[in-house]
Parts: sequence; structure tokens; C-alpha cells
Amino acid sequence: MTNLWIALGLTVFAGMATGIGSAIAFFAKRTNYRFLSVSTGFSAGVMIYVSFVEILTKGQEALIQAYGQTRGAWINVAAFFVGIAVIGVIDRLIPEAENPHEPHTAQARAALCEQVGLGTEVRDNQRQQASADTEMNSEENQALLRMGLFSALAIGIHNFPEGLATFLSALQDPALGAAIAVAVALHNIPEGVSVSVPIYYATGSRAKAFLYSTLSGVSEPIGAAIAYAALRVLVGGEGGVIPPQVTGMLFAGVAGIMVYISLDELLPTSRAYGKGHDSLFGLLAGMAVMALSLLLMR
Repeated sequence: MTNLWIALGLTVFAGMATGIGSAIAFFAKRTNYRFLSVSTGFSAGVMIYVSFVEILTKGQEALIQAYGQTRGAWINVAAFFVGIAVIGVIDRLIPEAENPHEPHTAQARAALCEQVGLGTEVRDNQRQQASADTEMNSEENQALLRMGLFSALAIGIHNFPEGLATFLSALQDPALGAAIAVAVALHNIPEGVSVSVPIYYATGSRAKAFLYSTLSGVSEPIGAAIAYAALRVLVGGEGGVIPPQVTGMLFAGVAGIMVYISLDELLPTSRAYGKGHDSLFGLLAGMAVMALSLLLMR
């Protein structure tokens, strides 16, 4: 029961990081984009390393115990790619223009640059590019609002499997769950920015922008709680204990989800905001810290 509350608390922490991103967008006079690049790369390093070294291994151990050496190994690999397919389908179903992981319009980028205090030259360039498309008017405000709201919905859908990953890992091993929660939280901060900025510029209300940004992260703990409750009801044994073969497949699937998120979202974002080898340094640092923490926990 103690692990259950720890897992839920860590999942809430990871999900609510979107609110931090919203606050940064409103109050930071200047965004350190190199730090954003390194931290996003760090998050990818943590997720990739822990997926292959720890989570996928735990899944294989459970499945081999349930199905034998050969069959268990095959099921583990299959579940890993099923996880990738699931998050890939979710990503595909979100229209490109409303997907928070696709480039925003020139107007949205200009608004973000002005909000976080980029240099005058960059702001002017962004404004010129935005005005070349069309001048701001009420219809465009509606378009910005729609983009922000759909970004919140899209992030909410993406955060569902991330919440399950954090929750299951923490339930099995609180220390491992804490490391994943930090990685997911770092990932969620720029997502909070992507939701709050267009809504703020469309409505002029910081409160609404912060609310929707924060709500987009609530799906992580809610999704984890719903999934866990459903598993206990559908496949839970005596006392609601989830069978090891189900846990094994879930772990392998979660590993696939985390690898996909890292390669499709985190690393491209890290490279977009960084200079030189910033994203690589962040990636290697994340792997090194995760490796060291796992060694110290043994």
C-alpha cells in the first residue's frame, strides 16, 4: 500500500510539471534555450537507458518465469514493439497542425519569442515572418485558441501512457519510479509552454492559459489510476494482485513507449533548441546519472 501512494504521488508530480512550463512562459524574462536543450536531452538519456537496461529486463524476467526462456523472450520483444505501435498510432491520430510535437506557426513562434524575452533582432524577424502571412485579427485569435486547446488535448493523450510508465515503475521500485518521474517532468515543462502561450495570446488571460496547461498534465495520474484499477479488476488475482506475465508485458510495452517518446519527441526538441553537441551532452549525462543511480541502489 505504501508503494501505491508513492507511485501515485510521483505520477502527480510528473504530470503537474506542465504547470511549471506555463509559469516559465509567463514570468521568465529570458529563456535559456541551451539549458532547455541539455535538460531535454538529459531526459531522453534517462528514458532510453532505463528502458533498455532496467524496464525491458524486468519485463523479460517476469515473462520468462511465466512462459519459459524462449517463449518469454519472444513475448517480451513483441510487447516492446506493441508499445511503440500504440504510441505511434496515438501520435498519428493527432492532426499535424495541432500536435504539440510539430512545429508551430510563425505567429505562435513570434508570440513565444516575445513572451520569453528573446533578443530584439529575433523578435523582429519572427514578427516580419508572421505579418507576411497575415495580420493579427479576431479570426487568428480563435485559431491560436484552438491550437492551444488542441495542444492541451493532444498532450493529455500523450501523457496517458507516460503516466502509466511512471506509475508501474514506481509501484515495482520507488527509486526507479522517482528517476523516471523526474525525466517525464523535464519532458512536460516545454509542453506546458506550448499549451499556455497560444491560449494566453488568444484570450489575454494568464489564468485560463495556466489552467489548461495544468489540466493537460492531469491525465498522467488519472490515466495511471484508471489503468491500474482496470487491470486489478480484469486480470487481478487474489487480493487484486496483477499476475507476473501481465506485469511483464506491461513493462515491455512501457519500455517501447518511452523509447518512442525519446526518439520522436525529446531528441528532436533538444537538437532544435541547442548548439553544437548540447543535446548529445545532455543525452550522455542522463544515461550516466541513471546508470550511477541504478548501481548505487543495488
